[in-house]
Amino acid sequence: MKEDKRLFLLDAYALIFRAYYAFIKNPRMNSEGLNTSAMFGFTNSLLDIINREKPTHLAVCFDFPAKTVRNEIYSEYKANRDATPEDIKTAVPYIKKIIEAFRIPILEAEGYEADDVIGTLAKKAEKNGYVTYMVTPDKDFGQLVSPNIKIYKPAKAGNGPEVMGPEEVCAQWGIERPEQVIDILSMMGDAVDNIPGLPGVGAKTAANLIKDYGSLEGLYEHTDELKGKLKERVEENKDQAFMSKVLATILLDAPVDFDPSSLVIEEPDKDALKELFVQLEFRNLAAKILGEEVSMAKVSEIPKTESNGQYDLFSDDQKKDDSENIQAVDQHANSIENSPHDYQLVDDKKKLDDLISKLKAADKFCFDTETTSINALEARLLGIAFSIEKGRAYYVPAPEKKEDIEKFLESFRPVLESGNVLKIGHNLKYDILVLRKYRLRVAQPYFDTMLAHYVLYPDVRRRSMDALAEVYLGYSAVSIESLIGKKGKEQKNMSDLRPDEISDYACEDADITLQLFQYFSPLIEENNSSDLMEKIELPLIEVLSDMEEEGICIDKEFLADLSKQLQTDIVSVQKRIHEMAGIDFNIASPRQVGEVLFDHLKIYDKAKKTKSGQYATGEEILSKLTDKHEIVGLILDFRELVKLKNTYVDVLPTMVMEHDGRIHTTFNQWVAATGRLSSDNPNLQNIPIKTTRGQEVRKAFIPRNSEFSLLSSDYSQVELRILASLSKDEGMIEAFRNGEDIHAATAAKVFGVKQADVDREMRTKAKAVNFGIAYGQGAFGLSQNLNISRSEAKDIIDQYFEKFSGIRSYMSGVVEMAREKGYVETIMGRKRHLPTINSANHVVRSQAERFAINAPIQGSAADIIKIAMIDLHRAMRKEKMRSKMLLQVHDELVFDAHMSELEGLKNLVKDHMENAVKLEVPLIVEMNAADNWLEAH
Repeated sequence: MKEDKRLFLLDAYALIFRAYYAFIKNPRMNSEGLNTSAMFGFTNSLLDIINREKPTHLAVCFDFPAKTVRNEIYSEYKANRDATPEDIKTAVPYIKKIIEAFRIPILEAEGYEADDVIGTLAKKAEKNGYVTYMVTPDKDFGQLVSPNIKIYKPAKAGNGPEVMGPEEVCAQWGIERPEQVIDILSMMGDAVDNIPGLPGVGAKTAANLIKDYGSLEGLYEHTDELKGKLKERVEENKDQAFMSKVLATILLDAPVDFDPSSLVIEEPDKDALKELFVQLEFRNLAAKILGEEVSMAKVSEIPKTESNGQYDLFSDDQKKDDSENIQAVDQHANSIENSPHDYQLVDDKKKLDDLISKLKAADKFCFDTETTSINALEARLLGIAFSIEKGRAYYVPAPEKKEDIEKFLESFRPVLESGNVLKIGHNLKYDILVLRKYRLRVAQPYFDTMLAHYVLYPDVRRRSMDALAEVYLGYSAVSIESLIGKKGKEQKNMSDLRPDEISDYACEDADITLQLFQYFSPLIEENNSSDLMEKIELPLIEVLSDMEEEGICIDKEFLADLSKQLQTDIVSVQKRIHEMAGIDFNIASPRQVGEVLFDHLKIYDKAKKTKSGQYATGEEILSKLTDKHEIVGLILDFRELVKLKNTYVDVLPTMVMEHDGRIHTTFNQWVAATGRLSSDNPNLQNIPIKTTRGQEVRKAFIPRNSEFSLLSSDYSQVELRILASLSKDEGMIEAFRNGEDIHAATAAKVFGVKQADVDREMRTKAKAVNFGIAYGQGAFGLSQNLNISRSEAKDIIDQYFEKFSGIRSYMSGVVEMAREKGYVETIMGRKRHLPTINSANHVVRSQAERFAINAPIQGSAADIIKIAMIDLHRAMRKEKMRSKMLLQVHDELVFDAHMSELEGLKNLVKDHMENAVKLEVPLIVEMNAADNWLEAH
């Protein structure tokens, strides 16, 4: 039997950069503000290779951190590269420690790049009977490929990995032999590495020259056959071309030994990995690799580096042993097993009376419900835990029947409905809704530790009580799975447990949440976020609780009919597509769609491909090709029909709750870093509105009965009004104050015409600029949006800033302020921290600059509608209205308006929405009432 000898060589920096930029729009941050994107992405790629490919031998190759032999040949080699992002510099020591913990060798050679190390080892391994996989997305490695040396591009975006041998490389470059990749690169150059190549020669021309002459040397033997400018450029730049060939050639003589025994895959050092994963807060990775739940224990204080202000595990002093610089991690986290506590099961009247007395005497307490479901409106109450002081808590089990639970809760009504005592919880809205089922309404004031964490750290994703306890208290809480088992058929329900089995778990939840309150409360004050919490986020809990409890009616019969119609349309469109294509294929498969459009029908000869090598057929791309062939529009129609049917029309009826026949979405205050609300089950933010078919879904949302009407009230261009107010731009302020069509007014100024002469195309361009500017969009983004040239887009933006100079000043000013403070804030002081705003890397810095421009605008819009909701809720309650606020979607509020109150409600809504805050320009709302959401919008 032939020995399995497969060597995988990883191009470290290529994979690290790839991992980092994969998260560039939504970086992964741990609780200490460390950007863990590169570490997380690299580790996942490494794991995927090990688990998927099961290599026999493995090594990770790094560039040597100094100038290489290529710099001696050409001093400008790689000179135009952006500085490495600070977050990557911080990540590399962690990644090296992770690799070492996997017991994988790290290889590098002084004066050589990782490419050279990989090339040298691959060729040596080939002579020893190995098949080598060079793990990299770098195209240059094509020159090394042979039957036993292949490029392995890691899996990305849901696609599998791509393996390229000689056939694939030659097809990609249009050459006969892989080594001709060197000649291609020597002619076309490489902007990334600053290899000059031949001026004016791109990939296509280079491929044609190789096809005709075989190599760079062959080209220069036949320059007499060339013509015009090409002949001129080739002859004038001979030395440059041959220097470029040397620079592009991967060296095969790097001073590295091929020692197979040192490259054999080994079992990882689990203790070392555990220590790192605790530090980086990689809970799921730890569970996957180590096969156990790992406590994300609080670490000791870690010094900040001067370069980037972020926590760094390793010192920059490379002369010291790395182990000296690793900060101690408390591997013995506090837990219920080793922490002093007094947790009591309240199972008789005396204990209950004693607890009630304690609660009545307290000015604040924490409470937490134990239930049978994560859906608050469906859950049955099993008991309530209370904590008044650290380390002490009480669990009171509830009876089983609903009427008995209502009687049971009467004991707690005086304290839970008191307006003089602070109620503390984690995700408090859930507990409030659970108790409302039993006619108990928890009164303000509130403090929600999940919301406190959100206000302080809007970009951090993990907000569960267990996670926050581990990070901020150094405490490992009892997991729910330790009580009911892991997810699956065998998992129990909490109702299967006895009260004494639940008691410690429930008490701990209340106790730890109280401790989180004690930790976060002073931080909120120090962060100057008290007003944001006390005037917006905390009062909004009650508003959202009322809205979720109320729900909204849908017309199930209408949706059933719409589903049938959509199915008919889907079949019809599918038939037309197949007839037009001349073949049957799976229209739901992006790969097959690409092959039909670009290989079979050949509708476009410059089709883009994804990283995995298949044709890109996303909506944005196909929308620009609708004029190439009628089939493209039909494919987009098919996708829309299928999405509408499967995502909304067929799903919404299944979400109707039995007890009231209404849909009850869940509003999330703590998800979007901008401050915007989001919603789940269903996600109302994504209910379609732009297309005619999509709008039909909104028709299904209806009033509760014939005595009511749906009232929709929507802010008009609120973000642009905020931009005008923040920038104090006189031209934009004047247009808004005069009630002008802002897009027409903008077009008139940008294109130098009277407003009456602004045509539709001008207004469309002006609208795109107005909204694009608010999101920090540049010429490239505008050109893509409007499908115009970048130079035309730049001219439009230049004209825009000339006419609206206040906006230019605002944008540069807010970016400069972000550089100084490290954050931006909204009108109400909501902060968005931007740790990469001073990055030396242009791409990273530009992303942060866009956030700096947009976050105050979008965040202020979020604050404004939240204030309006709170004020409206208070006013409607004061007026004892039968009308109810039901939905919040983007800048729109939807109400169930009782016919007798309609005009009064309209006045109330207009007053409170338009006067939520005072801006330099008026806030305007547009509203309408109708028998369904579509007609009301």
